[in-house]
Amino acid sequence: MTGPAAPTPSALTALRPLPLTAVRLDRSGLLGGWQERNATATLPHCVDQLTAYGNLANLRRVTGDSDAAFAGMWFADTDVYKTLEAAAWSGTQPGFVTDTISLLEKAQDADGYLNSYYQVDHVDQQWTDLGFSHEMYSAGHLIQAAVAAARTTDAPQLLGVARRFADLLVRRFGPDGADLIDGHPEVETALVELYRLTGHEPYLALARRLVELRGHGLLGPGRFGPRYWQDHTPLLDADEATGHAVRQMYLLAGAVDVAVETRDAALLAAAERLWESALASKTYLTGGQGSRHKDEGFGDPYELPPDRAYAETCAAIGSFQLAWRLLLATGKARYADEMERLLHNGIAGSIALDGRSFFYSNPLQLRTGHDGSHEDTPSQRLTWYSCACCPPNLARLMASLHGYVATATPGGLQLHLYAAGTVVDGDYTLDVRTSYPWDERIDITVTAAGDGPWTLALRVPAWCRDARLSVNGSLVRAGAQEGYLRVTRTWRAGDVVSLVLAMPPRLVGAHPRVDAVRGCAALARGPVVYCLEHADLPPSLDGVLFEDLELDAAHPLVIAATHDLPTAHDLTTPHDGAAQPVAPVAILATLRARAAEPADLYRPLAPSTAGTVTATVPAIPYFLWANREPGPMRVWIPLAAREE
Repeated sequence: MTGPAAPTPSALTALRPLPLTAVRLDRSGLLGGWQERNATATLPHCVDQLTAYGNLANLRRVTGDSDAAFAGMWFADTDVYKTLEAAAWSGTQPGFVTDTISLLEKAQDADGYLNSYYQVDHVDQQWTDLGFSHEMYSAGHLIQAAVAAARTTDAPQLLGVARRFADLLVRRFGPDGADLIDGHPEVETALVELYRLTGHEPYLALARRLVELRGHGLLGPGRFGPRYWQDHTPLLDADEATGHAVRQMYLLAGAVDVAVETRDAALLAAAERLWESALASKTYLTGGQGSRHKDEGFGDPYELPPDRAYAETCAAIGSFQLAWRLLLATGKARYADEMERLLHNGIAGSIALDGRSFFYSNPLQLRTGHDGSHEDTPSQRLTWYSCACCPPNLARLMASLHGYVATATPGGLQLHLYAAGTVVDGDYTLDVRTSYPWDERIDITVTAAGDGPWTLALRVPAWCRDARLSVNGSLVRAGAQEGYLRVTRTWRAGDVVSLVLAMPPRLVGAHPRVDAVRGCAALARGPVVYCLEHADLPPSLDGVLFEDLELDAAHPLVIAATHDLPTAHDLTTPHDGAAQPVAPVAILATLRARAAEPADLYRPLAPSTAGTVTATVPAIPYFLWANREPGPMRVWIPLAAREE
C-alpha cells in the first residue's frame, strides 16, 4: 500500500518511498499527535462542513435529489474530493466514503464528465473558460481521491469514476484533441499517479502534454497577465518562480512526476532551478510563499513583508509536496530540510490546537489594532472559508503524514523526518524514540536487522552545527555526507543508534535586500521558528505598544520550560487524561521598550535613543500563535540600539 507519490520501478529516482503501512507515528509525539488530531477532529469537521456549506447538496442537485441553489465556489467539488482522499489515507469516516462514492457514481455524466457547477445551470459553458473554470483541476482532485482509495481500501467504484473522467480528458485534450490547458495546474500530478496505479500510458502522455503546452500563451492574459498561471514561457526555459504561488508549486510537482517517469533530466533540472529561485529570494522564514494578496502570488525577489505575507496554506502544502518529489528524485537533503521547515512552521501554524479552525493566509506579523474581520487577513483562525481549499488540503496531508518520514534504497534506509514511531522495510525494523523537535536526542533501536550489511542514513539539518552519532554507546566519528550521517554495518537486533542534534536558541537575520525586516532579527531553535505574542508580555510592559518593543541582542537567549510560564496555560492539549504543553520549550528574550519619540509621522532624522524599560519575555513557537485572545504578534523583532 503506497502513499500519495509512488514512482514506478523504472522511474528516474534516487530513493524509494516506503509503503504507507511501513511507518507508524506514536500519538505521544508531535507529528503523531497532529495525525491523531486530524483523524479525530479535523477530518470529522471537514465532513460536517461539506453538508453545512452545501458541497454535497451541489452534487445532489445533479442527481435530482436536491432543489437547493448551488452553494459556494464553482470548484466546490474539490473540497469533497480532498476530504475523500483524507478519509482514505486515514482509514476513517467509512460511512462518508461509501455514501459519497455512490453519489459521485450517480452524478457522473455518461461521457465521464463530473462537475456539479457545470452539470445543471451552466451546461453550455463546459470547457469554455479553462483559464478560471478549474475543470481539469477539479478532475485532478477526484483522481487523487480515487488513487488514495484504491491504495488503501477496496473501492473500485471511485476508481471507475475517476478513470471515466480521465479517459474523457484524454479524448478531449490528448494528442488528437485540443491544444488547451487548465488555468490551475493540478491534474498533471494526478494523471501521473493514475498512470502509476493503472499502467495506462495515455494518462502519463496527457500529463506530459499539458506540462509542455504551458508557457505558450494558450490561456491569454487573463486578469493578472500570463505569468499568473505560468503561461508566459515554457517551463524548460523559465528561470524564476512567479505568479500564483499554489499554481506554481502544483505545476512543478506535476513536472517532477512527469520528468521521473519519462526519464527527462532536462525537465527535472528545470523544476530544481525554479525551486531554487523560490527558496533563494521569495520564501518566508516559515517556508510560506506568496507576498501579494491581489493575485495570491510571488512578489519580486526579496519582496517579503511580514505583515503583508499572504503565504497561503495551500502554497505551503504544495511546496511540501514538491520538495518530497524532488527528494525522491535526487536524494538531496535540502529538500527534506524544506519539508521539515514547512511542516513545523508554515503548515503547522495554519491549524488551531483544536484542529477545527484554520488560517488561509499566514502573516508573520499582526499589528496592534488590526482589523481581522476579513477572511483573507483574520486575526484568528476561522472554522471554514468561502473558498475552503485549505482545510481539506490540510486533512489529506496530515492523514498521509507518516508516508513522508522515511525512504529506502537497495542498500538501506533513510530517515528524513524525526518523530517517535516505528519504521519497517522488509527485514529491517526500527523503533524511534524521541521528543524532537524539543529534545535534541533521537534514539533508534534496531529490532529486526535481516542478514548482511546495510546502511542507515540519518539527516543532519542545515541549521545544525553540531551533530553527534553513537552506536551502542560508542561515538561514530563521521562527518555528514550530502546532509546525512551514514552508518554501514551488519546490524543486530538490539543495536541502538543515538543521534544528538545540538539546537541552541539562535538569532536569525535576513538578507539586507529584504527591506521590510532590515534591522530586525527572528528567534529559532532547531527547525522551529518562534514569535512574540501579546499574551506573553509581563505586567512591567503594561502600557507599552507592542510595536515599540525591541530585542536587546546583548543579552543571551535562554531556554525555558513552557509549563513554568504563567501565560502558557492555554497552550496545552489533553493527552491520556492530563493537559500537556504542546510545545514544552520556549525562548526567553530580553526586550526593551523604545524611548519616547515625537508623534509626528515624519520628522528630522536623528539617532535612536535606547529605551530604559526592559523585561524578559517568552517567545513561543510560531505555529502556536492565535490560540489565545486576539492581539498583535511578530516573528521579526527590531533590534534595540546599542547603549554607548
